[in-house]
Amino acid sequence: MTETHDTQDPVQDENQIITLRREKLNQIRSEGIAFPNGFRRDAFAADLQAQYGALSKEELDPQNIPVKIAGRMMLKRAMGKASFATVQDMGGQIQLYINNQGVGEAAHEAFKHWDMGDIVGAEGTLFKTNHGELTVRVSKLHLLSKSLRPLPSKFHGLSDQETKYRQRYVDLMANADSREIFIKRSQIIQTIRQFMVDERYLEVETPMMHPIPGGAAAKPFVTHHNALDMPLYLRIAPELYLKRLVVGGLERVFEINRNFRNEGMSPRHNPEFTMMEFYEAFCGYERMMEMTENVIRAAAKAVSGSLNIQYNGKEVDLASPFERLTIVGAIKKFNPHYTDEQLNDAGWLKKEIVKHGESLPHAGGLGSLQLALFEGCAESKLWNPTFIVDYPVEVSPLARASDSNPALTERFELFVVGRELANGYSELNDPEDQAARFKAQVAQKDAGDDEAMHYDADYIRAMEYGLPPTGGCGIGIDRLVMLLTDAQTIRDVVLFPQMRPE
Repeated sequence: MTETHDTQDPVQDENQIITLRREKLNQIRSEGIAFPNGFRRDAFAADLQAQYGALSKEELDPQNIPVKIAGRMMLKRAMGKASFATVQDMGGQIQLYINNQGVGEAAHEAFKHWDMGDIVGAEGTLFKTNHGELTVRVSKLHLLSKSLRPLPSKFHGLSDQETKYRQRYVDLMANADSREIFIKRSQIIQTIRQFMVDERYLEVETPMMHPIPGGAAAKPFVTHHNALDMPLYLRIAPELYLKRLVVGGLERVFEINRNFRNEGMSPRHNPEFTMMEFYEAFCGYERMMEMTENVIRAAAKAVSGSLNIQYNGKEVDLASPFERLTIVGAIKKFNPHYTDEQLNDAGWLKKEIVKHGESLPHAGGLGSLQLALFEGCAESKLWNPTFIVDYPVEVSPLARASDSNPALTERFELFVVGRELANGYSELNDPEDQAARFKAQVAQKDAGDDEAMHYDADYIRAMEYGLPPTGGCGIGIDRLVMLLTDAQTIRDVVLFPQMRPE
């Protein structure tokens, strides 16, 4: 009943390994409790490395510092009278030294039949090996959970992308880089949350199931509530509920939570994704751009300590003020040969949009056509942070129209490394204008636009009580994590991305 411990033989059939390990588990069951729950650790590998790693052998050994450590056995060298193992816990790794004198001959012999991947607990004292590695000299050893499946090769980790995403638990065991991404993701969210609280925003939770989908132009997932015998929609955005709260007097609110959009998947799209949306009374889109810049800088400092970061081998400057361009200004920046006359010619725009591989928009206004051309010829070239401002009314049904040009709205989208990261605007707070725009959206939906918005009568009723002048913004958390961890696909920053069935 033996299995290679130092390396997994790639030729050995995995089913044979599992069979061997099940036999070992059956033997353990016959001798007592197979999955004991009495061991309690009192230390973590990373803390021990930080506190004692710099001490010399001569400084550390005489102290006989007692520790109890637990984790997954990632490496093992079983020898005659002495063996070594490396245990990995949530913070890092530490080496164990096991010999007959420390744990007894019987316990040491039992250890030699344990496998990489087993969950173990160890009690002992800290010392430094002759090579200077911090190690636990084990006096008691416990097999806490038997691993029935072999780990990926310790030399190569888990490299198969399909397996990484389907079996994230294995990826996290085997790949330190993956663990680091999700540790940083948590740090980013915690930093953003604290930043918002320090700005006197109140964190709230709004419904995930909506009777009317709204707050964005997107296709919803549809479900059914049996007791009420009515359709419900997984939310595509929390916007309309958050603005109801502003009406109610909660003047600064934010929510970090999931949205669901029944659309395609790509390196930057997952049907379930995390957004932060925030709304502030008595301000406009200028304040929202300022907040967005500061939120992103705070997150970058928290995880990288710098505002000049690397993405895909190229520097991204988060320190300089973010550039601001109109849609037409961005088109002309990257296509200086386009003339103002062409960019205001609907027929020319349609031909150019098709030439760039984009679909013609449902709304046929000049602003919609300019936006579609921007998406085809300029968006992907916006590397350093750039606010695209002043979007046309026909594609911005919830944004306040500009006082100086009623065809445009006080709206921005933020682009970094060629992809959208945030969307914000001065909120439309005229209930009659909002009702008219909802009706226009319904007409678009009737004409075949699946992403056009529904008419939300209760939201109009709320606005009729008075929505103060308000700014709002949504920041894509997954895409921000991609940027700050140099991840090339959204699947690398979502723990369990959506996958096709196996």
